Amino acid sequence: MKIDGNSIRPGNVIEHQGGLWLAVKTQHTQPGKGGAYLQVELKNLRDGRKLNERFRSSEKVEQVRLEQTDYSYLYEIDGMYTFMDLETYEQIELNADIIGDQSDYLQDGMIVTIESYEGSPLSIRLPPNVILEIMETEPVVKGQTASSSFKPAVTDNGCRVMVPPFVNVGDKIVVNTEDGSYIERAK
Repeated sequence: MKIDGNSIRPGNVIEHQGGLWLAVKTQHTQPGKGGAYLQVELKNLRDGRKLNERFRSSEKVEQVRLEQTDYSYLYEIDGMYTFMDLETYEQIELNADIIGDQSDYLQDGMIVTIESYEGSPLSIRLPPNVILEIMETEPVVKGQTASSSFKPAVTDNGCRVMVPPFVNVGDKIVVNTEDGSYIERAK
């Protein structure tokens, strides 16, 4: 589907220079001289390269629709992650390059969305939050509970998270999978 160059939004996937690119950031710019344009930061979905491009409203770009399928995470062996399609029960393996840093948050049975183009998997999307258990953290310093300071903690999957002073070893917390930040104590 062709769209105007200034209609690109973050999260759109476009075909550009013979590859598939994800729009990461966009900024509309209107210089004093000449026409307005959209400055777009693009990330190549196959090899991870980044690119900054300018698109004018008169330019047409091809917007790509990715197939999104829900899978259940099963296990990891030697950098290969195995997922099962929830409808057909077929299993696929993805290498660590496709999953990237998100592998820290994968948990047995977790439902993820795998995005693919023409049958080739490109990326995975995790749920927005995961529940993790605190394995290691510093004890509370008396009198520090009233301040809004945070202390470092290590979770059961090895991630480092900054948590409020009242969180202790053994507590379960909710963590944002996009930026790894503490959200709240799990109920």
